Amino acid sequence: MSYQVAFVSLGCAKNLVNTEQMMALCRKEGWTVTGEPVGADVAVLNTCGFIEGAKSEAITNILELAQLKTAGKLKKLLVAGCLTQRYREEIMEELPEIDGMMGTGSYTDVVEAVKAVMEGETPAYFGDIHHTIEDGERLVSTPGYTAYLKIAEGCDNCCAFCIIPRLRGRYRSRPMDSLLAEAKLLAESGVKELIVIAQDITRYGTDWDGTSHLSQLLRALSKLPFRWIRLHYLYPDLFDDTLIETIASQPKILPYVDIPIQHCNDEILKRMNRRGTKAEILELFAKLRARIPGVVLRTSLICGLPGETEEAFEELCDFLRETSIERAGVFQFSPEEGTAAAVMPDQVPEEVAARRVELLVDLQSRVIDAYNEKQLGRVMEVLCEGFDPEAGCYAGRSYADSPEIDGRVLFTAAGLVPAGEFVSVRITQVTESGERMGEVEE
Repeated sequence: MSYQVAFVSLGCAKNLVNTEQMMALCRKEGWTVTGEPVGADVAVLNTCGFIEGAKSEAITNILELAQLKTAGKLKKLLVAGCLTQRYREEIMEELPEIDGMMGTGSYTDVVEAVKAVMEGETPAYFGDIHHTIEDGERLVSTPGYTAYLKIAEGCDNCCAFCIIPRLRGRYRSRPMDSLLAEAKLLAESGVKELIVIAQDITRYGTDWDGTSHLSQLLRALSKLPFRWIRLHYLYPDLFDDTLIETIASQPKILPYVDIPIQHCNDEILKRMNRRGTKAEILELFAKLRARIPGVVLRTSLICGLPGETEEAFEELCDFLRETSIERAGVFQFSPEEGTAAAVMPDQVPEEVAARRVELLVDLQSRVIDAYNEKQLGRVMEVLCEGFDPEAGCYAGRSYADSPEIDGRVLFTAAGLVPAGEFVSVRITQVTESGERMGEVEE
């Protein structure tokens, strides 16, 4: 029996890789794989359940797909991912529109799950989250010039505010041979920007022998015909001199370093169950600035963790001013059930935490403005992502811009510039929205 299976992926890039894995399995079965639920036999929704906003987005998508079922435009709805792993019992009780579920340990059961729902069953696949199959084919859904390479699954960091270890299991690195074989296929297919991802890539290989093998992997990846290799996410405590030297010495590895520090106050870092101190973070940032010319730092910051005083928040603001981190995602603390931070004393009122987020975002916007102003007159290598009809020009990204999360470079050109082509753009202005603009240098 041949089916048309539609996939909708929510959440992070790591989740997208799991969706691509499921898509490949369905394609291998001979089924039609699509991104359009209307008219499909089964819609597979891969959810995120990390924080409240992600849960709300997932439920909204479930209800929208359920409406398609009611209207006769979709036959069955299968929900997978972090939301189902976290709320297995509640989902089946409160969302009867769902025909079947898969947890984060059962992505490779997608073919069996689709067959089951089409036969009128209500399957619930929840495999061992500590032992999943991460190798195998993927049906890459990103533009042909960019792809993700997920090098590990799970997390052992156990931050007090985070539920990920309970949803994704223990940290487990993929074999290097398998990663290099997958990367080789991606390069041969025309991928020019490889984005190396995991919950924590600095721990790659530590589950084998206690030693990080990330530098070894990156040097091997650099031998493949990629133009850019981008790194997400590098935790500060294992960011050693060897890794700094690898990034600095390998031209293909972009000087774009994503280090989620979450805070700088030592007491808050302790409460978060984070390793390291403010002094150590400052020392690392200083090393990166000194040894990697033009390095762009990206981080994640949380406002409103229980116990965050006004003094601790002001310290975080001063830290951002001092370090001039070019890219920062600022988030309000979300007391997620099942985490240590959710039941800590000294909870910060929501309105206070929200106000702190606003203040920090405003401060960060000034840092970004200063960075953009420094780019005026500079010629930057830009990966074209196509023509933007609304802007009336081409749009692309420089090494300082990761897809989906950072800004863009808008540019004009005398001739046609295909998506996926690299061009040299001289930055001539910064728009009110903070986008850099320029023109291709002939």
